[in-house]
Amino acid sequence: MTIARRELILGGQRSGKSRRAEGCAAEWLARSAAHGAVLIATAMPHDDEMRERIARHQVDRAQRVPGLATVEEPIALGPALARLSTPHTLVVIDCLTLWLTNLLMPVEPAPHGTAASLERVQASLLRALRDARGPVVLVANEIGLGVIPMGGEVRAFVDALGRLNQEVAAVCERVTLMAAGLPLSLKEPE
Repeated sequence: MTIARRELILGGQRSGKSRRAEGCAAEWLARSAAHGAVLIATAMPHDDEMRERIARHQVDRAQRVPGLATVEEPIALGPALARLSTPHTLVVIDCLTLWLTNLLMPVEPAPHGTAASLERVQASLLRALRDARGPVVLVANEIGLGVIPMGGEVRAFVDALGRLNQEVAAVCERVTLMAAGLPLSLKEPE
């Protein structure tokens, strides 16, 4: 697998998105002892099931990619990417969908949920992605392939995620769609 400077990995739930991102990190780490890799996790443990899921992912990830460090950042993704990106560090962001959920549907009301601040936060992420000094792999769900949701709030979320995915894809040299653990290339470096 060739590491792109910036790659967006899209797919449905359990499609193999995170596993592919981890594979990129493992390959990057294997290339040189000088290389590092860090995962920015955006999930927030709001209930017992999510806490168990996060713990299981941490254990599994540590076994599959022992050199992959983890930083938890559910909101300030742009500043975290800017801080962690170095020429010798591959950054994995997993995942944009949960990050957007944290912004648009916070469990506790917060001032960052407004449309104006959402634009600022997304602009910050896109700026950090463009300015990243090392490779970046982003994971996001592709949820716009099914039926149109009944509720207005859910439709707004699907629209927002679709726009975010398009903006991130425009910045990335590689875009990969995962289905049943298999990658389908949507965009390759020129």
